[in-house]
Amino acid sequence: MMLALEMYRSPAKFLAAKAMGSRIPSLLTGPAAPLRLVTINEPKADKEGWARIRPILSGICGSDLGMVTGHTKLYFSAMVSMPFVPGHEIVGELLDDCEDLPKGTRVVMDSVLTCAARGVEPCDGCSSGHFNRCDRITVGHLAPGLQTGFCQDTGGGWGNVMVAHRSQLYAVPEGLSDERAVLAEPLACAVHTALKAKVEPGQSVLVSGAGAVGLFATLALRELTQAGRITVVAKHAKQRELARAFGASDVVAPDEVFRGVRRATGAFRLKPQAAKEFLLGGVDIAVDAVGSKDSIDTVLRVTKAGGRVVLSGMPSTGADLSPVWFRELELTGTYASSREEPNDRPAFETALELATTAPLDGIVGARYPLYRWREALDHAQSAGRLGTVKVAFDVRAS
Repeated sequence: MMLALEMYRSPAKFLAAKAMGSRIPSLLTGPAAPLRLVTINEPKADKEGWARIRPILSGICGSDLGMVTGHTKLYFSAMVSMPFVPGHEIVGELLDDCEDLPKGTRVVMDSVLTCAARGVEPCDGCSSGHFNRCDRITVGHLAPGLQTGFCQDTGGGWGNVMVAHRSQLYAVPEGLSDERAVLAEPLACAVHTALKAKVEPGQSVLVSGAGAVGLFATLALRELTQAGRITVVAKHAKQRELARAFGASDVVAPDEVFRGVRRATGAFRLKPQAAKEFLLGGVDIAVDAVGSKDSIDTVLRVTKAGGRVVLSGMPSTGADLSPVWFRELELTGTYASSREEPNDRPAFETALELATTAPLDGIVGARYPLYRWREALDHAQSAGRLGTVKVAFDVRAS
């Protein structure tokens, strides 16, 4: 038996969160949260290539918060199996030998549950090394689940024990702290975003959002591309400070984006009747790291004709796609990370190098035991305002 936070299906709580969450935010991590601290059976590692892991630290991701607070789109409902234990950003210790990785090895995990993990013939995505595009995430010997942390059979990082397949695991380099290692998964996503943005030398880039997704994307863009000016949209003082430390050339507030981009690029600013302003001209590439309607609308309206817009944050609401049509924008999404990246290395290998060398001390700004989960989620919901980038569960203390 083990202690874990378990996500369960509750239509009543989902509707309450949707109806009242914006007016009474405390509901979202309180009575309306479809989450409970329970004692349940440990998941089993009874298939070839699988092993048990004892999580050490497990991060709270924006997708986790979206799931708990009812903001995740119903599009994803067919790709999860409930009840499940959340948590896909982990650093943990192997409790079993796992092929070439001996028991006791510290590991991080690529959370996508691919064909290899499910014991089925590889799909086109997996065959090409793009495991994040796997078409088999609902079949095989596992219950449906697009990732570990959304699957009934695997457990997740918000519990004392979970299981993972060898294809998901990367050994943590000796000397890399747990606080840095737990950032490997979101850093790998940022590596994937930066490389998929296809930045040419000297091109201008806008990153909308300075939470973990936006800050790590900024870091990866500066370290892995030859971008010219990188402008970051940040709300809070600590976010602005970190954006500059991670490589931003300019930092602007949300209400300064159009003015800042126009000044930097020489674009023309237009204001339609009863509609949001936009630019003729603008940045070469924009990365949306928020997913909100306002953020997506903004990046579409400040990207120059023929430019590229990368959706890195999980979209939560609709946006006006008129600029995509009128300005012939290239619109692309980035989900998780890939083994086959344009730099010919798995994103996780690059991410572990960034975790070693980048200025990440203090990025995990708060750690909570599982039994203080409501406090942890409240903190994560207000992380930007409180000057925190990443909140994590210290599973060892639970």
